[in-house]
Amino acid sequence: MAVYKPKWFSDDFIMVSTAPTCGLTKGGRLLKKVDAATGQRVQIKDPDTGAMVDAINDRLLEDMQALSKLKAVPKSNTGLPDTLSFVPSEKVNVSCAVPAYYDHRFDDHFNSTLVADPELSGFSASTLHDLEKDGYITIRGGHGSPSQEQRIGDVPYIKVSDLRAGHVNINPTNRVPRAIAEHFWRGPTSGLQAFDLVCPERTSKNIGDFCVLMPGQERVMMTREVIVLRPGPEAKFDAFYLLWAMTLKIVRDQWRRVVFMQTNREDVGKRYLEISIPVAPDAKRAAQVSQPFRDYYTKIADARVALQGYLAADSKHHFFVSGAEEAVEAEGEA
Repeated sequence: MAVYKPKWFSDDFIMVSTAPTCGLTKGGRLLKKVDAATGQRVQIKDPDTGAMVDAINDRLLEDMQALSKLKAVPKSNTGLPDTLSFVPSEKVNVSCAVPAYYDHRFDDHFNSTLVADPELSGFSASTLHDLEKDGYITIRGGHGSPSQEQRIGDVPYIKVSDLRAGHVNINPTNRVPRAIAEHFWRGPTSGLQAFDLVCPERTSKNIGDFCVLMPGQERVMMTREVIVLRPGPEAKFDAFYLLWAMTLKIVRDQWRRVVFMQTNREDVGKRYLEISIPVAPDAKRAAQVSQPFRDYYTKIADARVALQGYLAADSKHHFFVSGAEEAVEAEGEA
């Protein structure tokens, strides 16, 4: 008995739909379509009664309707819904059978913007993997995750939830003994540097949102579930340019393709190495476009140093600027 194959079927391509809606809410009710500009429900005419009714937000149905009209595998995605595509079979890995991973929209938008945006004239594109391989950036993970009963010392312990709004927010009540920190550091120092870029690697909605480790915060212990970036020995740019590039919307949107749900937690694995960023043609241009970031963080750093000096001289306030002051004091006493 012959197996029915639709006209668009091919052994050489995999049809992938990344439709975000299927017409139903999580509770099983109909998902109404809402106008993004007004916040009001969209209404359409009922073909049977002629009455105006709420439109249903069913992108999957739209993809399948477009699919049913095809007479063969399309040579390109032109004319298809942007959530429907045909991926060559050799590019599909059965160990990574997640539709979002094959969503071409984010890479397409990055590439088209790189060509069309005058500010990016002369810039090239490179993935984090290639930048690391060529020595332009270095990438490392965090230190480890101590048990709850070990969090009683002087060295600040940074959790994923402490990375917010572009800063590493140290919780003075969440610390570990220096001996525990050195065990996870695998030496006497943390290996972190001022202005390192840090973002969550898993268990967070903020994967891809980078924060800056400020001067004075280097003596901390990071949870293992973070990604730490810094310019490498071959870089023609500094950490502020790297932050400028990583915070571009055309770069940030690419994370939506590589962050998966692992059971009920977000996880990016090593897929973030596929993220592409613009690379400036020279050091001068890199410094120019990233100057606002440099001004912001260096001014904050100077203000922190001034305030920390006052607090150290006055010693009347229970207030921590870097969060690592107690660790430094403990070292001095030892």
